[in-house]
Amino acid sequence: MSVYLKRMGVVLGAAVLSAVALSAQAADPFKVGFIYVGPVGDHGWTYRHDVGRKALETEFGEGVETTFVESVPEGADAERVIRKLASSGHNLIFTTSFGFMNPTLKVAKDFPDVKFEHATGYKRTDNVSTYGARFYEGRAVIGTMAGMMTKSNIVGYIGSFPIPEVVRGINAFTIAMRKVNPDAEVKVVWVNSWYDPGKEADAAKALIDQGADIITQHTDSPAPLQVAEERGVYGFGQASDMSAFAPKSQLTSIIDNWDAYYVDRTRAAMDGSWASMDTWGGIKSGMVSFPEYSADVPDDVKEAAEVVRDGIIGGTLHPFQGPVLNQAGEEILPAGEVMDDGTLLGMNFYVQGVQGDLPK
Repeated sequence: MSVYLKRMGVVLGAAVLSAVALSAQAADPFKVGFIYVGPVGDHGWTYRHDVGRKALETEFGEGVETTFVESVPEGADAERVIRKLASSGHNLIFTTSFGFMNPTLKVAKDFPDVKFEHATGYKRTDNVSTYGARFYEGRAVIGTMAGMMTKSNIVGYIGSFPIPEVVRGINAFTIAMRKVNPDAEVKVVWVNSWYDPGKEADAAKALIDQGADIITQHTDSPAPLQVAEERGVYGFGQASDMSAFAPKSQLTSIIDNWDAYYVDRTRAAMDGSWASMDTWGGIKSGMVSFPEYSADVPDDVKEAAEVVRDGIIGGTLHPFQGPVLNQAGEEILPAGEVMDDGTLLGMNFYVQGVQGDLPK
């Protein structure tokens, strides 16, 4: 064999080995991790994020490998779990609760080649994006319905933690409710948990005992709706269609849709176009939607709800358009003006119509 052929053999051999290596590399799935604050079976917030995770598997098939860790506390344990995903080859990690924000940033600093997406946060770096939905738009729709359907003029609201996102929802609900029923008021019970069916159920019972004939919530389980069903009052589902748990009580629900966002961001991370950014979608973008209204919802209430929904989509109605009054009745936003996103994101006050003091 000539020296030339020997050399060609070496070159061809190296080429074959290289091709095999590239083939194996190409076959490696893109690893995407998810950190959940609650169980995937909560039928609310975490359940809907997990629906989004499954959408990735449907979209990309064997091209992606997803992992999730559920019921992760929003404390030191969160950093340990996020770090474990980052150090185990995950290319993209979604951390899906507000309390995961600082642990996400801390881990992201140590893994600059890993992309992170933090839900409902506001701190970003080159490899950390933030995303959330304008759930307050949905609460303006159901607040309108509550204002028209309450008989006692007392509506119960179960809050998780007194952070701006939750306070913003309470206020959007109350403003919309009082536009159609100025006599109606909202009573709030804070349970200091995102997912605690026992506490959520007790809060619903307490509110009904105080006269509430409609229950709404910013917690993740269907327990409040189940209590509403048992006690014969109406309510709204949270994050998903919860009518299976309260077929007679659920009037409608605010549905969180993460599917398209998760697919888009994963595709961007896979093709190299991912960049740190902030996304705050709403009804118009499809991040917030509603199931069919209950048959118990009168036609005029449906029409009023649709006017609000369509107005938000069309840009002719904003849930925080002045005049907006604080609890003392003082005007904090003049008529016609729209509250800016900065104020919305930092909201730490109640509007007129919310009873009680906001915990500090």
